[in-house]
Amino acid sequence: MADADPTPADAVRVAAADGVDFDGLEVTRGPDGFRVAVPDASYDGLSAAALDDVVDRHRAHVENWLFWHQHAPQHDPDWAFLRWVERADDLSAPERHARLGGDGVTREWGQVAVTARLTEGGRRRYELRHVDDVDADREALTVHTDPHEARRLRKTDDDGDYRPLSTAPTLPHGWVFADLDPAAAVRAVDGLYPATLANWHREREGELDVTHWHEAVARQTGIYGVVETWDRGEGHEHVNWVAEACCDDSQCLKRREWEYDDGTALTPDGGSGVFPCREPCSLVIAAARKWTRLEAERSRTYEFELTPSEKEQIETLIDAVADGRAGEVRDADTSDGANRYRARYLRAKLFDDEGNLGGVPTDADG
Repeated sequence: MADADPTPADAVRVAAADGVDFDGLEVTRGPDGFRVAVPDASYDGLSAAALDDVVDRHRAHVENWLFWHQHAPQHDPDWAFLRWVERADDLSAPERHARLGGDGVTREWGQVAVTARLTEGGRRRYELRHVDDVDADREALTVHTDPHEARRLRKTDDDGDYRPLSTAPTLPHGWVFADLDPAAAVRAVDGLYPATLANWHREREGELDVTHWHEAVARQTGIYGVVETWDRGEGHEHVNWVAEACCDDSQCLKRREWEYDDGTALTPDGGSGVFPCREPCSLVIAAARKWTRLEAERSRTYEFELTPSEKEQIETLIDAVADGRAGEVRDADTSDGANRYRARYLRAKLFDDEGNLGGVPTDADG
């Protein structure tokens, strides 16, 4: 039979020999007895029995110390993340004790709402949901208790389509990871957003190793080596276009920290995500490879006859497709340039029988 966990008083009594100094709680043992101090009170020369009484009086402080040193994961990124969840840098131990024991404390990690709540002995249990499902009844959600299910969950979106980028803002809805212990909560978060905890912690510690575009493309080989041909010229407009297309908050929840190189910033904003992006990802490199080949084509000039409304409609169509909005336009809303019937009308008017846009090349060899 396993030994029972030590009581808070027993744990403090043992730890006092080496001293306790954590989250406002200080405990030492000297020749005259125990000394206990919290922000609003201090006690000197305590006997063992008197120590028990003081521990009970300041249970929020003591149980907080006991949880973080005996029950929470001790791996630095995991420990720091769970303390971030309950706002340990902003709230005192008694304040957190009160909030955790009430409705809990919730923070958003990408599209995941992580809620911490207090259980017996000052321990914590965690719940993970999609941020849009925070107020949903648990009975209306699919309940998971195995954190390893998170890896499977992140693979597809609400329509069942494959998600090539785990940090895209397309995490599916309708699930909850319930009643997780601290270690399981961390595993579930890491399953939904791989490596984000580690990189977030490295950044907090000033140790995030960033690989900028110039270095990243220089090491590409094989079919991706063609991307390096873009690494020329002034202004690096092509890299700005890549970042604008792929790294906006609407496309990826990471906060881009890589630039063109260590001394050359890119024009597009890096985003506002809580976890950093330390290098161009595989999706960015793969997309850049395709664009590199397309940009290698020689430009031609074409002449089209469009009404002002048709020009505006083409602009609206491109925006709608780029922002993933085209499927949301109602068939009855013909005032929207991305409306399906308006697009079909424009195609019927401007395309020939072979499906080509009826433009006229105006350059000499057109």
